[in-house]
Amino acid sequence: MAMNGIRMIYASPSGTTKNVVELVSSVFDRPKNTYDLLVSPLKEKTEVPAEEAVVVGMPVFSGRVPAVFARQLQNLKGNNTPAIAVVVYGNRAYDDALLELKNIFETSGFIVVAAAAFVARHSVFPSVAADRPDESDRKIISAFADRCREKLETFTPDRKQELKVSGNQPYREPSAIPLKPSGNNKCNKCMVCVKICPAGAISQENPRKTDKNLCFSCTACIYICSQRARAFHGPLAFIARKMFEKKCKRRCEPEIFD
Repeated sequence: MAMNGIRMIYASPSGTTKNVVELVSSVFDRPKNTYDLLVSPLKEKTEVPAEEAVVVGMPVFSGRVPAVFARQLQNLKGNNTPAIAVVVYGNRAYDDALLELKNIFETSGFIVVAAAAFVARHSVFPSVAADRPDESDRKIISAFADRCREKLETFTPDRKQELKVSGNQPYREPSAIPLKPSGNNKCNKCMVCVKICPAGAISQENPRKTDKNLCFSCTACIYICSQRARAFHGPLAFIARKMFEKKCKRRCEPEIFD
């Protein structure tokens, strides 16, 4: 089936999910539109015609698609539109996130033709999987992208097959992350973190502060801060990092479903 264009849709607080989606999408010689859910949240119903294809990438938090992004994705409506679903996680586990992402799209009129879970640098503890995706990962991502291109070239809605991916229902309950980022005296009140925060958890009056009840520790504010003022501060963050490094030192590998 001839594709008129590719829609790249992602939320990428630390930039790694964006990089993976761009790598997967790079094999398609078609016009591309980008939907960055951090920069331009999907607040209204948006239809995607059958003649386009979607490459969607979501970060994994506590084994799930973050709720704030899952709600936005539900505004997308397909018309037997082919979709490629990707989740990116920090070398612990992706649990039910890929199944959740697939279900969100299939419920909204898309046909998920391929899916994958890739490993990237952990956003909260960047010492974990610090160099991922590495050369081995990129080769697997490129091979997956080539396979997706082949599938889309022969795609027809009437020949769709149920794609099986890892995950369980009911989905796991996401656990709260006790660590919350905050700013220090390097903060120059540029307000960039306030604008990027998907939870609206950073105070406009004092952007060094974070509403711990709203923040889900996505780390977008940390990675966008030019002053490096925002981070996970204090002894709890140090202890948690050491424990997580020990727990997650075993290398996880990409998983492909096509």
